[in-house]
Amino acid sequence: MIKYFLIFCLMIFHYFAAAQNLLDILEEEQQNSLTNKTTAIFKGSRIVNVQSIENRSKGSLELIIAHRFGQITGGTYELFGIDQANMRIALEYVPIQGLTLGFGRSSLRKTYDGFLKYRILSQQTGKTNIPFSVAVFSSINAETVKTYIAELDNKVYTKLSYSYQLLLARKFSPGFSLQITPTIVHRNYVLNVSDNHDIYALGAGSRIKVTNRMSVNLEYHYVFNPIKSYNTFNSMAIGFDIETGGHVFQLHFSNAQSMLEKGFITETTSDFTKGEIHFGFNITRTFQIKH
Repeated sequence: MIKYFLIFCLMIFHYFAAAQNLLDILEEEQQNSLTNKTTAIFKGSRIVNVQSIENRSKGSLELIIAHRFGQITGGTYELFGIDQANMRIALEYVPIQGLTLGFGRSSLRKTYDGFLKYRILSQQTGKTNIPFSVAVFSSINAETVKTYIAELDNKVYTKLSYSYQLLLARKFSPGFSLQITPTIVHRNYVLNVSDNHDIYALGAGSRIKVTNRMSVNLEYHYVFNPIKSYNTFNSMAIGFDIETGGHVFQLHFSNAQSMLEKGFITETTSDFTKGEIHFGFNITRTFQIKH
């Protein structure tokens, strides 16, 4: 009886061991067949100045009210730059998943801008492994401020500039994301014949998560062939993203006053290392107008 009992126990053990192995194999195959997309590489549509890889969901309409003030070195006389405020108001709409269309107007040089941003690849793991996200960005700016120079005011093409960017981003961990942004800015009109119409730059931006609702964002843009007509500096910035329900509140410190690619990449005239810093903030509200 003991012999038969031992044989029976071995058979039961073998059965459950085989079943467990089969379950492990099936679970592994199921996990490999799933695709897990990485979300929230950045919280906002911008890191600080530059566009982030992020698009909102299909049917979203985002209202952005952005302020960038004068240099804080102006002291109390300029109220630390508030007297020289630059404001931009914009609407950004997502007609299809992955595509953002935007239109805005800045008080600095009375500039209108339009852009599109389209995500080509999304970072994901599983059956298909993609180590980073890729998007393309293109914008057009039109400065409408009067120069009182007939040759400039009467010709539309002199007021136009264009920006083209490739956005390469990766979320390395829940607390750290990095984006690399090669950029070309084309200006139809230049002040001096020695200036280049095409400006080439390489930007880098990162997000460091501090709490569930707050992160620190860093940004830097290196310009390979800066404008020669006047002294410019590479754009630097530090920002803080604060989530408050349907709002994302962003605080910025940057040596660039312009919030458009043509401005902060090619025309930054303040030196961050000398304290020539502009304070600013963005208020963002998203409306889901199409389900």
